[in-house]
Amino acid sequence: MQIVQRVVRVAELRHLWAALLTLALLMAACAPVAPAPAPGEGATEAAEAPAEAPAAGEDEVFTYWGGLIFSETANQMLVDRINQWGAERGIKTDVVMINQNETVQRVSAAIEAGTLPDALDVGRGFMLLLTQSDQLEPIDDLYAEIDAQVGGFLPLAADAASPERYGGHIYGIPMSLGGNILFRRADLLEPAGYTEAPATWEELGEMARAINNPPDLYGMGFALSNVGDGNLTNTMLRSWGGRIADDEGRNCTIDSPETRAFLEWITTAYADGLFPPDATTWDGAGDNVAYQSGTAGFIANPGSVYLYMVENDPELADSTKYSALPAGPAMRLAPADVSVMRVIPKTSKHKEMAMDLFKYLAEEEFMEEYYAHAIYGPSANAYLDAPIFSESEVHKGLLDLATNGTFGNYPDVDNAAYAEYDTTFLTPRMIQRIVIDGISIDEAIAETQEACQAIYDKNNAQ
Repeated sequence: MQIVQRVVRVAELRHLWAALLTLALLMAACAPVAPAPAPGEGATEAAEAPAEAPAAGEDEVFTYWGGLIFSETANQMLVDRINQWGAERGIKTDVVMINQNETVQRVSAAIEAGTLPDALDVGRGFMLLLTQSDQLEPIDDLYAEIDAQVGGFLPLAADAASPERYGGHIYGIPMSLGGNILFRRADLLEPAGYTEAPATWEELGEMARAINNPPDLYGMGFALSNVGDGNLTNTMLRSWGGRIADDEGRNCTIDSPETRAFLEWITTAYADGLFPPDATTWDGAGDNVAYQSGTAGFIANPGSVYLYMVENDPELADSTKYSALPAGPAMRLAPADVSVMRVIPKTSKHKEMAMDLFKYLAEEEFMEEYYAHAIYGPSANAYLDAPIFSESEVHKGLLDLATNGTFGNYPDVDNAAYAEYDTTFLTPRMIQRIVIDGISIDEAIAETQEACQAIYDKNNAQ
């Protein structure tokens, strides 16, 4: 089925929650959902609830859906922290950790069934879509309180939560900032004469060719599939000067000479065997597995692969060097964004508890320890001096990204239409149509332009 048909079907749905469910069916699951701990599991012994703690009925359970990441330690820390909060407040807790590539599907199904949790972690783009369908509770006052608690959110985090983006209210607490850092196999590149990081994507392609040795090693380990990692191709496209939409964020601009130039570069690289053949069907862990198994020369990753290497393959960690993403012919982009927003559904039965929990989770001591085991940069001034940001090479890069990166999808406008474009993976699908289905670059551009404009027209009409 062509991309146009998929998007038109979405556009015809009468309610946004149903559109989100359709989008969910397009998302690829990349890992099993972690089992939910039993209520209260891992918690410290319950203390007497403070006077200001929200009241909880004897049989009531507070449910939280956390975002599963590649650090088992960080995942367990979040579970334990929420259970500890419950024990201290005399509240029964049920924490479910969900793979982040499954969040849209799980939340969409829960909206339909009326079974959303009391609070949860979501990506910023999905949060925007949820606000459009009036699914989330405004938390302006809570944001102001936590902002003061953490010494002020960093500009990128504050921008991501800005009420101007969401119809005049704040709906999420930014937990952390993140983005991709370029990983490269220095042990292979330096003997080939490449001692420095690539300055441009074209230079990266040249370096990838120098070490390419399929099937043992592919120079480029970038996902071209329908998962979040595949949307790195949007950053690449913009660095060539291409755009998803115009400066007003209303009209799609995929059909351009810059898009053609980008597609010629990346599809030639694929045809020449620089990508693993299955990069077009990878799940969310495909690039991680390729690099960790030694079959990729370059990947873009926020840090989870580094954490794996340090613990499981120190030799590969020592053979790896890190840098910012390279430039294209038009500009250099280092996208940074809020990785996780903490939100409260309007259907939550325990909104006051959720607000109290968010303040508890934002405490500096916990967040500094959490960052030491996670793959994120800091979201607030209180966290900048966490030791990990001066001790770990990857975390130094994440700190730099958090404080100096370009926001989100700059220079494209971050609105509901762009979020839908992103979650339907139209850029990687456009590449797949060329390298897998064999249609021409012009045909793929025309197809994607039409599908993209259908999304923007639908959102313009709302």
